[in-house]
Amino acid sequence: MALDQNKDVPTLTHQTQAIADTIYALSSGSLPAGVAVIRISGPQTRGALEHLCGAVPAQRQAVLRSIHNRNGDVLDQGLVLYFAAPASFTGEDCAELQVHGGRAVVNAILAELASLPGLRHAEPGEFSRRAFHNGKLDLVEIEGLADLISAETEMQRRLAQEHSSGHLSQLYESWAYRLTHARAMIEAELDFADEDDVPGSVAERIWADMRKLRTEIDAHLSGAGVAEIIRDGLKIVIAGEPNAGKSSLLNFLARRDVAIVTDIAGTTRDVLSVDLSLAGFSVRLFDTAGLRQTEDRVEQEGIRRAYMTIDQADVVLLLADTPSGFASMEEYGQSKPVIRIGTKIDRNPLLWDKASVDVLISTVTGAGVDQLVEVLTRFLPDVSEKSALSLPTRKRHVSCLQQACIAIDMSLTQSNSGLDIQAEYLRQAGDALGRITGRVDVEDLLDVIFSEFCIGK
Repeated sequence: MALDQNKDVPTLTHQTQAIADTIYALSSGSLPAGVAVIRISGPQTRGALEHLCGAVPAQRQAVLRSIHNRNGDVLDQGLVLYFAAPASFTGEDCAELQVHGGRAVVNAILAELASLPGLRHAEPGEFSRRAFHNGKLDLVEIEGLADLISAETEMQRRLAQEHSSGHLSQLYESWAYRLTHARAMIEAELDFADEDDVPGSVAERIWADMRKLRTEIDAHLSGAGVAEIIRDGLKIVIAGEPNAGKSSLLNFLARRDVAIVTDIAGTTRDVLSVDLSLAGFSVRLFDTAGLRQTEDRVEQEGIRRAYMTIDQADVVLLLADTPSGFASMEEYGQSKPVIRIGTKIDRNPLLWDKASVDVLISTVTGAGVDQLVEVLTRFLPDVSEKSALSLPTRKRHVSCLQQACIAIDMSLTQSNSGLDIQAEYLRQAGDALGRITGRVDVEDLLDVIFSEFCIGK
């Protein structure tokens, strides 16, 4: 069955057929390596271990074993671990072979696994997909796991850890429970008003909580921009007239020659970028073509792309090598934070009035660059609070949260339409939250009703 058409969401198409297969794959990094980890998952895991190792080791204990092919030849010797269902990553019988990371060793073991009936090589993400199918991970945790593997900065690691550990899922589930509880109260008032243990006018009490919940989701959504900066990086564009020192600054900050630097105006024709780490955050730095009037068609295209990049920037570094070199900021748009930087101060430090710029630098001597970096850190998000990293990180998260807000709003404003209509909108809000984690259970409503009321006693 397919859960969602959104590309960010794993699908379970043909899951019933696939679940009967036992899958295997190299689970560690690229070869060669000191150690390679081969993962196996599925109903034939025990049989595969018996074929390769002669016996299945005790659960969750690493045992040194020789690994053989069907002819009894030793392929390698390594650690073997067995995890019986459901206490495994996928919820199925699983095993890991920790062997030497040579290409020939790994290929020989994979080939032997391929020869066994009922075994096949895993598809991309299939171990995680089975973990989701078996209730071991939800979609937010799976996405966090993927982000954790690809994290390159400290803040990306912390954000991914928050999601993969289930903390964000717990927040969404607590909101979903409050919606379910509100519906349960409404259903109880509508259907069981004559029962002594059903409190009257419960609807009056739940709307205050629904308004509070609406405010909490709004505050949560406001952090989407911060999450985008953490995951994708703060976009900083270096702009200015030709020969203002843009490419030199890019190379200096990158500590390598990314851009060509010459005294010829218009050297940079295309947008160049480099990823850096700043105070634990990812920063994407863009070098753009010099902004000026020109008849050169190639340079005109470079300038057009420069303006497009500036429009998408979080911060613009406007460079000039003389006090009169700053272009009118009307050309760059009024909504962008702009840092005015005077460059090449090693040539004539007395040329500049410090009041006319934010930072003075020299990429020859390095003067002022530390101050520039300090200024840039002020544009990084503040994540000092404990819950600061419980943020929606993907467009589908934001979309579902917005749908939940709309549904709650509709429920709050439809008081004249009846409690049953209002309850239906709350159901839609709960479903929207459930789509984030991939867990939408209509039986939750009955669980709440029968746990809190002695109906039918």
